[in-house]
Amino acid sequence: EFYCSLAGIMLLEVFLALAAVIIYFLLSRKKEEILPFKEGWWGKGQKPDTEEDTTIWPFKVETTEEELSDLYRRLDQARFTEPLENSCFHYGTNSVYLRKVVSYWKNQFNWKKQVEVLNKYPQFKTKIQGIDIHFVHVKPPRLPEGQSAKPLLMVHGWPGSFYEFYKIIPLLTDPASHGLSDEHIFEVICPSIPGYGFSEAPHKKDFNSVSAASVFYELMLRLGFSEFYAQGGDWGWLICTNLAQMAPNHMKGLHLNLASVTNMGFIQLLSILLGRYLPGLFGFQDEDVRRMFPFLKKGLYRILVESGYAHIQATKPDTVGCGLNDSPVGLAAYILEKFSTWTDLEFRNLEDGGLERKFNLDDLLTNIMIYWVSGCIVSSMRFYKENLQKGIGTQKHERLTVQVPTGIASFPNEVMHTPQAWAQKKYTNIVSFHFMPRGGHFAALEEPELLAEDILQFVGKVEKEQLWKKK
Repeated sequence: EFYCSLAGIMLLEVFLALAAVIIYFLLSRKKEEILPFKEGWWGKGQKPDTEEDTTIWPFKVETTEEELSDLYRRLDQARFTEPLENSCFHYGTNSVYLRKVVSYWKNQFNWKKQVEVLNKYPQFKTKIQGIDIHFVHVKPPRLPEGQSAKPLLMVHGWPGSFYEFYKIIPLLTDPASHGLSDEHIFEVICPSIPGYGFSEAPHKKDFNSVSAASVFYELMLRLGFSEFYAQGGDWGWLICTNLAQMAPNHMKGLHLNLASVTNMGFIQLLSILLGRYLPGLFGFQDEDVRRMFPFLKKGLYRILVESGYAHIQATKPDTVGCGLNDSPVGLAAYILEKFSTWTDLEFRNLEDGGLERKFNLDDLLTNIMIYWVSGCIVSSMRFYKENLQKGIGTQKHERLTVQVPTGIASFPNEVMHTPQAWAQKKYTNIVSFHFMPRGGHFAALEEPELLAEDILQFVGKVEKEQLWKKK
């Protein structure tokens, strides 16, 4: 009997220990799922003791004759290097075409007119964590009876700017006038990432995507939005992903036109080897196979050929940045190359980089001018170092999943394709995944209608099924 009771006590102890481990695991996992808000201070010098001024003030882009005459002087004095014969865009921006761009820039491009275009949407600034944050905030021109606008945060990337969204904003704030369903109407908030465009650059090291997400979270709360949607591609993908991890109870849905997964598991690695032959086993669609394989050519080789800029920017951004900040022609060459290759890799085979097939020079030069007049190219490039210097897969946010309802628009000409089977590992609640019929990296600027339609159907799904409330 003694041994029976001893065995019983031991069994109970084991059971309690196991229960404690399980409870600890569940509780700690629950805690782990939320990314901590990053309370930073990015202003110059010491942080003041006073409370931060939360005023929001209107902002307008302005230009001066001095700014323009300085630009024209530099454009006049540009030194060009002859390109290799038949090299097209394989060595980077082709200088025969670059001369044409510079000639247009000097003789036809009207910056004053483009400043008016930039100012057609209301812009504001507010100080958050010690730096001035610039954002565009567009409310719907009209709302049907009994309907309210849904706040949508849209975040750009590099080497883009808030201007990327100027063609999609009217489709989201006034869908009915553009032949789209007005079941859901948005008020759109497009901030400039700190260090980009008209947002002040951080003065301290370590301002990464989590810092940016924290700043934008504070911005949305300051604007009075406790529930909102977020959309992003490029760095906007990562910032909005971090925001979803940080404020899952505030974000109703996350829409991405780029979804990269940095933590690859054994199954993902195996799918690289065998996915072409056994697609069904790894959850690949035919379109995944078409976009990904042969993996050596469409994956590894493509990354090596196209990621040199990222290596420089993740290690020594200030060195190359000096030249780009000093030369408008150098800046244009650096940025235009990305708008060519990331729109369609095949454009490398064209002498003009195919740049005017999907964009016009006024739009391309407006984006370049935002970098030029604000002098932000160096600080924009530093964002790579801040995000990548500790190595891929080492950050807390990379280990956490996203539980917020997620919609992914997968454009065929994105440099790297992420199949839904991979994205699912990170985004555990994908409610909409669409292979888009055409388009590349700069989706909002290149294919605004396609992207707007995908955002509208995604939000429709979330709202109809009240998915964000289902915890």
